[in-house]
Amino acid sequence: MGRSNVGKSSVIRKLTGKRVPVGKRPGVTRRPLRLELGELEIIDMPGFGYMAGMSREKQETVKTEIVRYVEKNRENIIFVLEVIDARAFGQIVERWERRDQVPVDIEMFQFLQEIKLHPIVAVNKIDLIYPEERDTVLDEICEKLGMPSPWRQWLDTIVPISAKSGEGIKELKKLVKQRFSELGQERLQRYIKQS
Repeated sequence: MGRSNVGKSSVIRKLTGKRVPVGKRPGVTRRPLRLELGELEIIDMPGFGYMAGMSREKQETVKTEIVRYVEKNRENIIFVLEVIDARAFGQIVERWERRDQVPVDIEMFQFLQEIKLHPIVAVNKIDLIYPEERDTVLDEICEKLGMPSPWRQWLDTIVPISAKSGEGIKELKKLVKQRFSELGQERLQRYIKQS
């Protein structure tokens, strides 16, 4: 799950090698899309947050529907992969905080932690951050998510990636397989595409 246009479908494609239907513009996916891989079902959730041309009320409805879906299906969900945009995250958070509001990305991460869905945060589009600035950006992301920096102490939760270039995908696959193992689902590791 994640905001519109953060690369959720691209991340699924990199992890599984399977194509996921995508719309021609952000915010087109309005319902969970199912990708069945044998006994593993991956759900590509609609994007939440701001979507051009969509009313604030409709945006809030999408977020509420995502939360309801997760709550309703909680027993069948092994874990959640939340994808965020490395470049846009800080700007979005700052904008929300100026309005004294909690950004949806942070609210969703906290919700997933509270209901013990062991979220992994894929910080996508890391290739658009200058290498010398990456640690600072990742530290700030961790801080905003409620995890003290430095970010490297959270390698079991935070993975910087680029779904476009493939950077960090090997580490993400390793963490996904580790999460399957930790949660007693080792047999599902086979659905993660080999590097």
